[in-house]
Amino acid sequence: MINHKTTPEEKAFLKTYDMTAFDRPSLTADMAVFAVLSSGEQPEYRKDPGKYLGILLIRRGGFPYKDHYALPGGFSHKDETIEETALRELKEETSLDSAYLEPFGMFSRPGRDPRGWIISQGFLALVDAEKYRVRAGSDAWEAGWFKIDMDCEESTRHVRKDNAEITTIYRLKMEKDDVRLTALVKENRIFSGHHEKTSYEILEDEGLAFDHAEIIVRALKALREKTAQSGRIVFDLMPELFTLYSLQEATEIILGEKLLTPNFRRKMTPFVIETSQLSSGAGHRPAKLFRRNMEAFYG
Repeated sequence: MINHKTTPEEKAFLKTYDMTAFDRPSLTADMAVFAVLSSGEQPEYRKDPGKYLGILLIRRGGFPYKDHYALPGGFSHKDETIEETALRELKEETSLDSAYLEPFGMFSRPGRDPRGWIISQGFLALVDAEKYRVRAGSDAWEAGWFKIDMDCEESTRHVRKDNAEITTIYRLKMEKDDVRLTALVKENRIFSGHHEKTSYEILEDEGLAFDHAEIIVRALKALREKTAQSGRIVFDLMPELFTLYSLQEATEIILGEKLLTPNFRRKMTPFVIETSQLSSGAGHRPAKLFRRNMEAFYG
């Protein structure tokens, strides 16, 4: 509650203020929920089963975009913040009470939703897949993890004396069993007067609802950027206890590149605490288990 003492003059103003004088949009929260998943392939000695980055998608059971796939999300209630909306929807869709959750972009392009003027706050969400249980919401009759890949298909750069323009085209590929979803999204960055303006355009979209292709591209870009900066965000994809090998593997999956193990471990040393426990499992030589160093994260 905002602590504000209303003056008599302000009370008089508010008494005559007409809230219907301006059109008001509906507000929604859409979550791009990521997890590192195992493919179930037979592991080789000393190696984990093949792993991949997964994104949670729901198959819509009603109009609009019936039978299309969408990110989990929903409309904000009058008595809650947009962050509370995201947490409520995440619990309804996943049964999780908590997860890494961070806003990364507002989506307000006119016509983005055929139902009317609807603005969406995008949230990046990370979960430990071992704790995850898919549960479809009221407007979905199917929910599940899709393997996601994003490649840069084309990039052009025009640098002039006082401005620059960089155009990049991203191809999204998502698959689950026999379902294949693809999209082509163009990112246009204009630099002028030391300021940057970025816009997006969906060029192709096969199977995704609304403007969720753009939301997914921007969410994955945000995840990769945060991972490259410090790597701390990757811990929210891990269980409470983990090996350094699995931490590096998750980081490489997100970045899409191999990392030098000595450099990675040196970088992560301040953020982990070694435990007395060892990993176990078929095809594995026991390895030391670590946990997050809370002092390094929140000290």
